[in-house]
Amino acid sequence: MNSQATPELSDLELVQHVRAGDRQAFTSLMQRYHKQVYRIARRIVGNHEDADTVAQEAFLKAYLGLGDFRNDSTFHTWLYRIAVNLALNAVRKQQIMSYLRESELLARFLPRDERSRAPLNDSETGGTLQEALRALPEKQLSVFVLRFFEELSYEETAEILKTSVGGLKVNYIQTIGQIREHLSSVDAAAH
Repeated sequence: MNSQATPELSDLELVQHVRAGDRQAFTSLMQRYHKQVYRIARRIVGNHEDADTVAQEAFLKAYLGLGDFRNDSTFHTWLYRIAVNLALNAVRKQQIMSYLRESELLARFLPRDERSRAPLNDSETGGTLQEALRALPEKQLSVFVLRFFEELSYEETAEILKTSVGGLKVNYIQTIGQIREHLSSVDAAAH
């Protein structure tokens, strides 16, 4: 395969080249999606080392499973699904939730009048937010990361998580409500 033509090829064309034995085509897919896969993993697992491991595992799993890729979704959607599942497995094993910046969440989810009363020290809010996020079911956590941090559309997120757009919207709204409720209840108890 001509490496100058690689960037011009679609994902599907690259997949076809990989299936025909062209390893360089998969390298092109990795280069195309490494940042996004790493970023998704980093948001879920919370640190560089684990995110890097998840990204490598995601690409390895995709490469080994390319024969099972049925083209019923886009390649990147299929790859993101693999990355999300691997990252959630890593979180389950390590029980870490340090990937969120507490002040950003407080600003986003606490009502405006409660923001000024919220603790300013990250060590005070960190445990509270981590508790709220640990309490989320895995599916809600996945929806939250893909929508809030990755800013994927409802349609893209639904395709990655293999769910309906309507169900996903309800899930996301419920997740936001649970986070707000938890933060508000802790804030009320502190004052």
